[in-house]
Amino acid sequence: MQRLAIYDMDKTITRKATFGPFISHVIRHHAPWRLVLVPLMGLTSLAYLLRLMNRSQLKEWNLRLLLGRRIDRQKAAQIARSFANDVVARNVLTGAVQRIAQDKAEGYRIILATASYRLYAEAIAERLGIDDVIATELVAVDQETLVPSIDGTNCYDVEKLNHIRRWMAQQGLERATCHIRFYSDHVSDAPCLDFADEAFATNPHTPLRALAAERRWTVFDWR
Repeated sequence: MQRLAIYDMDKTITRKATFGPFISHVIRHHAPWRLVLVPLMGLTSLAYLLRLMNRSQLKEWNLRLLLGRRIDRQKAAQIARSFANDVVARNVLTGAVQRIAQDKAEGYRIILATASYRLYAEAIAERLGIDDVIATELVAVDQETLVPSIDGTNCYDVEKLNHIRRWMAQQGLERATCHIRFYSDHVSDAPCLDFADEAFATNPHTPLRALAAERRWTVFDWR
């Protein structure tokens, strides 16, 4: 029996979402001139709220405004490393770190499954001792260049479960031979929580807390 402990990232492992701080980090430390583009990010958010673009398009446009039309892999890796250092120093919940250590001690393979971009999620996972990362991917032009377009689908809601299923197939893992724990703060991860053998509503917002009570999922609050 393979033991898998799958964690969402934003507000599950971290105190707050990571993309806003990533924007701030890039502007402060790597591209101060892009501060002039922040109002345009506000407009994209408004377009999303008005349903003029979907969540994936919102993410793509904001990343394009932040890093440009073509992203150098080496520069992106440098930015990701410095941002990950900030996240681990200031934005990680102690309870999450302790639970990851407990799962490891019990023989679980630790997996991060996040809607955030692999661009920086992988660097955060590495610093937390997480074994594998399932995340939103960017299109690669070649070995040196990425573009701010999502490769495949945004790793969110039921698509996150689809990403997990594909990753398991790639790893040669059959559902029947796995015991899965899943941790999340948000009701959008209900498909993944249903998929798990043990579901943990972690730092849940109100809709997930209500669903957890209905389905008798364990609730953790690490805040």
